[in-house]
Amino acid sequence: MGVLDHFRLDGKVAIVTGASSGLGVATAVGLAEAGAAVVVAGRRKDRLTQTVALVEQAGGKALAVPTDVSDPDACRALAAAAVEHFGRLDILVNNAGVGTAVPASRETPEEYRQVLDINLMGAYWMAQAAGKHMTDGGSIINISSVLGIVSAGMPQAAYSSAKAGLLGLTRDLAAQWTGRKGIRVNAIAPGFFPSEMTDQYPDGYYEQRIAQVPAGRAGDPMEFAATVVFLASRGAGYITGATIVVDGGATIV
Repeated sequence: MGVLDHFRLDGKVAIVTGASSGLGVATAVGLAEAGAAVVVAGRRKDRLTQTVALVEQAGGKALAVPTDVSDPDACRALAAAAVEHFGRLDILVNNAGVGTAVPASRETPEEYRQVLDINLMGAYWMAQAAGKHMTDGGSIINISSVLGIVSAGMPQAAYSSAKAGLLGLTRDLAAQWTGRKGIRVNAIAPGFFPSEMTDQYPDGYYEQRIAQVPAGRAGDPMEFAATVVFLASRGAGYITGATIVVDGGATIV
């Protein structure tokens, strides 16, 4: 088997949460191009249908399962649906997330909890649900953010807390499951990529931050998807508990 063969995902089945837009869509398509069947999940059923169509255009197989990851029962149902439809589950990409930009002095308990319920606790419920179906060789990839590592000049306490929490969750699950169950658990901390969230930034903020990135540009969603494919594949078979920063150098300045 050659080096490039280690990056193929033929015969594998993946779940991608938050697959109704942005990086979730790119991830679903990238995994399909690498050979995986993909179960796409999110709260917007109509948008999931569009993602399924893109996966099928890429030559892959896909199933849409509308899911609210803040509900543990829904997470278990999603994992079970993947196994029932495709016969197995090998890869979980915890991409579902929401964000707020509320000053800490004014953020309400409901606003703070909603972000943690989806971004952090939702990832945990999904990992629990998927881990029960995975066998040796499984891969869980938690999508954190550079805002879990550094500040970005905007009040995002809930979002930053959740994304930092994902890094700790990644390390602990890797320690628990890699040796005992053969499930690798890693995280990706993306920098600035175009998304629905960046569309909501204050005027001029996005452009200002991009100008400070050493790479001189925003990320391409397929660059992000390629990192997911790598961590899901045998090419990353000796990587677990790690955080891969994909930010064009934003966290080094």
